[in-house]
Amino acid sequence: MHETFRARVDYLSRMTTPIYLDHAATTPVRPEARAAMLPYLGDEAFGNPSSGHRWGRAARAGLEQARRQVAAALGAEPGEVYFTSGGTEADDLAVLGSALAARGRGSPMRAAVAATEHKAVLAAAHAVARFGGHEDVLPVGRDGLLDLGALDDALLRRPSVVSVMWVNNETGVVQPIDAIGRRCAAAGVRFHTDAVQAFGNRAIEFRALPCDFLTVSAHKVGGPKGVGALLVRDRSAVEPLIRGGGQQGGLRPGTENIAGIVGFGAAAELAARDHAVHAERLRALRARLRDGLRSAVPDLVVTADAPDAAPHVLNVCVAGADSEALLMHLDLAGVAASSGSACTTGAVEPSHVLLAMGVPHELAVGGIRFSLGRTTTEGDIDLALERVPGVAAKVRALSGVLARG
Repeated sequence: MHETFRARVDYLSRMTTPIYLDHAATTPVRPEARAAMLPYLGDEAFGNPSSGHRWGRAARAGLEQARRQVAAALGAEPGEVYFTSGGTEADDLAVLGSALAARGRGSPMRAAVAATEHKAVLAAAHAVARFGGHEDVLPVGRDGLLDLGALDDALLRRPSVVSVMWVNNETGVVQPIDAIGRRCAAAGVRFHTDAVQAFGNRAIEFRALPCDFLTVSAHKVGGPKGVGALLVRDRSAVEPLIRGGGQQGGLRPGTENIAGIVGFGAAAELAARDHAVHAERLRALRARLRDGLRSAVPDLVVTADAPDAAPHVLNVCVAGADSEALLMHLDLAGVAASSGSACTTGAVEPSHVLLAMGVPHELAVGGIRFSLGRTTTEGDIDLALERVPGVAAKVRALSGVLARG
């Protein structure tokens, strides 16, 4: 009896251990980034970097060091790094800013984007159309890869910019950025890639990439939220969206978030240093989670499971369940995950990414994403494999009851 009781206590303890499998949404701030930020949050270096006195100079020194760190981590020149409030602003600046710059040169405004882009890019393309331009939403195949024939057709229409995400944030699909960029360059068209999910999981060498703009975000690599960057090869190719002073060459004016940028610099340096070992470890954990769920959850569908898929993202569809119910019950079981679905007027709408890939509506509605990161352990994966199958069975049973009325 005593041993049975101890086993029960151990089981309940394990069930209450929280497991964070949502690193594609955000990551914990690395201790090194937090430590780097502290002087800029206190009395030591709180000045405005545009001020000429010692406090301003101290802030300016931190800003420029961080710029050099981010540039080195991404294989870019410091002058190509423009800090923003995050990935969303950087995406908007690249897409909408390119279209506005084209209009300023007397050319039509047109944005061509993949159907599986982050909503920041899709919304920016919609804005181009609302401002009197045009948007081309390019299809992808069932594997999630961009239809290159459709891209070639779109290039004939001379878009102001093409934007294709390097690593999809929901599925982990890796796009052939080199091939896409070369096509755009041959057509004389600007190319932007959102590399938010690529940074930290693969090597990035901006100077060797055939792209004009590249987006990254601090909080996806252990930096603070509210900071990102757009790498810009040619300043004249993009028009600022914010008007103000002359900070950052006038492309992104406004007093810089020095503490956040310094934290970004520290995190970026570590992300570039560790990416190869980090990716190898995560790839093994992802395979362990994928294979375990396939064995334990009947009729589970793994989305876009190509050999070169991102090492940290696993997207699965649970037939007969909806993602919002799955996520709620997973949270109650101590597992943090996410989905690309949206709840509208009481009905769950599936992820636009899954639908664009041809996943049937009734299956896509049960799509969820597990994403791994620096703090994910084998123990986390084992605990997830203990809990997720039971949650899937429970939600399926409840869905069946509700369906019967």
